[in-house]
This record gives sequence, structure tokens and C-alpha cells, in this order.
Amino acid sequence: MNRPALLFYGDDFTGATDALGTAARAGLRTLLFLGTPDAKRLDAAGPLDCIGIAGAARSMAPEAMREELAPVAALARELKPRVLHYKTCSTFDSAPQVGSIGEAVRTLAPALGAPRLSIVGGQPNLGRYCLFGNLFAAAGAQGEVFRIDRHPTMSRHPVTPMGEADLRLHLAKQGLEGIALVPWTAYAALSQRGDPALLWDVAEPAHLAVIGRQLWAQAQTGPLLAVGPSSVIEAVAHAVHPEPAPQAPAIAPAEGPVLVLAGSLSPVTAAQVAAAKSFEVLRLSAERLAAADADYSTGAARQIASRLQAGRHTMACTVAADGARAALPSGALAEAGGRLLDAVLRLAPQVRRVGIAGGDTSSLAVRALDAWALAYRGLLAPGVPLCRLHSDDARLDGIELMLKGGQMGGPDVFERLVAGTRGL
Repeated sequence: MNRPALLFYGDDFTGATDALGTAARAGLRTLLFLGTPDAKRLDAAGPLDCIGIAGAARSMAPEAMREELAPVAALARELKPRVLHYKTCSTFDSAPQVGSIGEAVRTLAPALGAPRLSIVGGQPNLGRYCLFGNLFAAAGAQGEVFRIDRHPTMSRHPVTPMGEADLRLHLAKQGLEGIALVPWTAYAALSQRGDPALLWDVAEPAHLAVIGRQLWAQAQTGPLLAVGPSSVIEAVAHAVHPEPAPQAPAIAPAEGPVLVLAGSLSPVTAAQVAAAKSFEVLRLSAERLAAADADYSTGAARQIASRLQAGRHTMACTVAADGARAALPSGALAEAGGRLLDAVLRLAPQVRRVGIAGGDTSSLAVRALDAWALAYRGLLAPGVPLCRLHSDDARLDGIELMLKGGQMGGPDVFERLVAGTRGL
């Protein structure tokens, strides 16, 4: 295996597919593995510039994170990538007790020796900006931009509410102290400082090319551990592959019925569900699914499958029409969603295009499938790629899969999943 330019781990599957799409659109030969690949899988994949691993660390406690990331660290130690990227959500929502970015850095850094740490603080194409160390985020596609601690959704996130906008202070609570700021007003003057950890402001897309040149130059002189959203890859790709990449073809309409599993509580996703006029919507009891009620789960799978077998696009929601849902362990519900997805696909093998909304739901649902990688197919909306599933099971191999975070996509994203993007 040649030394890759980039090795990234996505802390949830939706973000990992966004990173996959970012790298592929930049012209980097990229494959997203659904677990840490062994030598046989890597050899079968062929030459790659960028190797991705889709994970679920965002929803894990520190001990589980260490266990999850240990194989990634071992792979990094073996492959010696120029840049090892811990891909976070663009809103950086995390906490000392769950999805700790600090824990991820402490687990991964020893694999590179004594790497420099660079944190890229914004992703403008998704409406995420870092100004003088403070994170701002749009509320939905083209929505109003809020400081993250005043964001109508992220400040009230049910698991990791963002109560601090200064990323240096936010990450210090997770054990990453002493991070120095490179403000957008002084890239050239401050980027050559010898600080072991830097936070880079990002105020506009053009800043990423400047940051990328600096990061890539650092990676030529010593190991670099990068933290942040897909903008890390966008930045570095400017330096790795400066030539314009060929544009991916438009996404064709779905052939056959489309299945969507919607588990996100986000009001953005709720608006998308309401606008999904091509679908029959089936509201499921999240409580009974999470409780592993076998009779209920079997019945739900049969109800969904019967609609799909009749050729009807079907959306299964674990959120009530009024947006309410009882407080439940997110892992239990997401695992139940995975079992449901697997059961439905066994009953309705004619389904070849699937959408999943919700970060935890996506991560654990896809892990329930007998698949080993995802390749990039095209872009439905910023932050919402369509991917092709790779599996040794012919029943699953080739299924097109959309994994969408709760905040991602416009109101018509589910309609685009059905109709494709030709003519848009």
C-alpha cells in the first residue's frame, strides 16, 4: 500500500460520507471503509490518495472511544499518512463525557509520534464560520447564522448542547489546553509559530486554500494531526491535487421504490419530512423499537416492506408528527433502526436507493448491514452526498445510500433522493 496523503476517521457516518464526497470531488482517489480495513481490503481497493473510515465515536463515552479508535491509530502507525484527520461535526458538538474530541486526540496522536495539531474551525459551504476563535452556524440551508451557543438547535442539542462558542475554551474542557489562535486577519504572520496546537479561523471559502497550503507544507516536515469538519480535506486537497477535478455526473432518478429511515429530532429534518410529497410516511413508536419489542419491530418491517413491494416510496419516522419523542438512549434507538433497515431490505430486495436521516441513526443502521465500504456517486445537496454501497452480499452490493445529518439539506432533499439532480 502506497503512503496515502490523507487518512481520516469520521466520528459519525453522515459526516464521514460528506468527507468522502469532498475528497472525491477534489479529484482524490477515495474510498470510505465501514470499519478499519485490513491489508486484504486495502490491496483489493487499489491505489488511494485518501482512505476514510466511518465510525460512531461522536456518540461514545471516553472508554468506548479509546476502544473504537485504537485500530485507527494502529493503521495510521502502519500507513504513515501525511495527514491524519479526525473528522468532527461542523458544529463541534461534543463533551468530556460523550464524543470527546480531546479523547480522540489523546488516542490518535501517539500513532504519529509527536505530531503538530491543527484545528480547522469552519466549513463555509455548510454555513459554518469561525471568527476570532468563535464558531457560528446557519440554522438550516440558507438560514440565519447564529453564534453556536445561541443556535436554536445546537445550543439545545439533546446529548451535547453547545454552551460555549469559543472553540479554544470548548476544547479545553475536554483536556486540549493551550490552543493558539490563527485569526483570519493574520494567517501569514502567525501560521509559522511553533505552537504545538493551532486553531484556524475560517471566514470564507477562499481561506481554505490558504490554510491548505500551510497544512500541507507542515505535513512535509513532520506528522500532522488535523481536527475539524470536511473543510480539512477541502483545504488540504487544494495543495495535494491543485488541478480542477472532473465534475461528477448528475444523479439519475431512482429505479424502483425508495426507502427513507428518519430518526432525527432536528426541525430541519421535520420540515424536509413535511415536504416529502412523493412518500408514504409511516410513524413508528420509538419507545417500542428502542425496547427491542420483537413483535412490534417485525410488524413494522412488514408494513414498510409491503408498501415498497407495491412500488411506493416509503418513509419510516421515529418522531411524531408534532416533533415530539420521549427521551430515549440514542444508541438503543439507533441500533433498533439498524435492525429494522436490515429486516426491510431482506423483505424488499427491489429497493436500490435508501436514505437515512440522523447522525447516530445513520452510523448504527449502516453498521447493521453486511457491507464494507462506500464510494461517492454524486451530490444531492451541500453536505448530503449519494454513495454506492460495497458488500460481499450481492443483495446489498450496489445499493445507493444517502446519509444525512439532522441539520443538512434543503426542504426538498428527500424529493431529490427520488427524482435525482438532472436538470437542477
